[in-house]
Amino acid sequence: MVDSENIAAQSLTATAEPPIDPIKDEEDRLHHDFVGRVLDAVAAGDNETAKALVEPLHPADVADLIELARSDEREGLVAALADIVDADVYAELNEHVRETLLEEMEPAKLAELAGELDTDDAVALIEDLDFAEQRAVLSAMEPDDRAAVEEALSYGEETAGRLMQRDLIAVPEHWTVGAVIDYLRSSKDLATDFWEVFVVSPDHHPVGTCKLSSILRSPRSVRISEVMTEKQTLIPVDMDQEEVALKFQKYALISAAVVDPNGRLVGMITVDDIVHIVEEEASEDALLLSGAGDGDINEPIVDTYKDRVRWLAANLLTALVAAAIISRFEESIERMAVLAALMPIVAGVGGNAGTQTLAVTVRAIATNQLTGSNHWRSVWREIRVAVMNGLTIALLIGVGVTVFLGSAGLGAVIAAAMLTNIVIAGLAGVLVPLGLERAGADPAVASSVFVTMVTDSMGFLVFLGLATWVGLGT
Repeated sequence: MVDSENIAAQSLTATAEPPIDPIKDEEDRLHHDFVGRVLDAVAAGDNETAKALVEPLHPADVADLIELARSDEREGLVAALADIVDADVYAELNEHVRETLLEEMEPAKLAELAGELDTDDAVALIEDLDFAEQRAVLSAMEPDDRAAVEEALSYGEETAGRLMQRDLIAVPEHWTVGAVIDYLRSSKDLATDFWEVFVVSPDHHPVGTCKLSSILRSPRSVRISEVMTEKQTLIPVDMDQEEVALKFQKYALISAAVVDPNGRLVGMITVDDIVHIVEEEASEDALLLSGAGDGDINEPIVDTYKDRVRWLAANLLTALVAAAIISRFEESIERMAVLAALMPIVAGVGGNAGTQTLAVTVRAIATNQLTGSNHWRSVWREIRVAVMNGLTIALLIGVGVTVFLGSAGLGAVIAAAMLTNIVIAGLAGVLVPLGLERAGADPAVASSVFVTMVTDSMGFLVFLGLATWVGLGT
């Protein structure tokens, strides 16, 4: 007779296997336990286990894994996962981590990696190498790949020429839809990732573009010129990548043709590249406003120190200006010590008001919302916002000081100082970045330093000056 209780117990034991540790956490990041298991396997020399764990990951996730490892673990990790860490993984790596890993790589191996990538990714892989290393890598590449990369490197950094891909589909306007389809099917060397076909004139000037959906839905006998869209957005090869991103955003582009100074089609840019640019430019502006440099946790410590200390030194100078102003009112502060407690409030709130306006203005400049045609309207708008904010905060602080400190005169002084400083902060927040842009400087670079100096200095000057003028404490 079969022992049903034993069978049930065995079945329960068989199904009660320990759960597999998750690869990702709730935020879609690599789980720290998973990262630890991979690194432990590599440290133990069990490369097969490490490969089995990493094999299912997307190249971007493999890149994240390498970045999460300590700097002294990365080389061993990459060596253990040599079959998995391919060109696509290197293309996804943080640039500081990638540079460190490429330093010891032989030119032939680096040339092999670059040859497997699109031109824009290949350029990103080798553009930061010194000249001798670049020449060594380029000489080891296939002639066609080398020519494409050399052409890209001839363009300025952060331009469309560096960003564009050379692999695209271009057909003459006299072809039929059927001829285009046959062409796409006949050649194995054509680009494989594209969303539209560019139509060109005999001298290779773009005259239109045709979506794949239009080609697939049209009869074979129809000329491609009859189904193409003549109106298209052309990107000059020397256009700054930030302007390129703005065009993609404004016109909802999936891809766009890049043309040389003679108007000839030389490449295309796709939206997947633009996503990286948008993130990069947004992060760059935010970090520049704070003076934090690249803001990359993988950046060498010395480089981070150099980027940050100069702005801290600049802030020190602005603080000295504020201190000099305070020193002129020592007698007033001695007569009424409460002034020393209240004056940081005026400067602090003014600083926050200036930072708010500054952030909005820098963003508006970066996205082309604020131009020469509407900047005075924007200045007037910020003045009105500042007056409204100033009146509200001035009323609150004035009533608060009057009630809790029992001095209507002090309440009126701090209210007037607060209103004045918030209005000044609003003006500084919009005029400083506009002035820097007019001077040809990046508004995000030094705006915060100047705005902080203005709000702190004027906050102390107005508050202590008013207190002295009305004779508080005498």
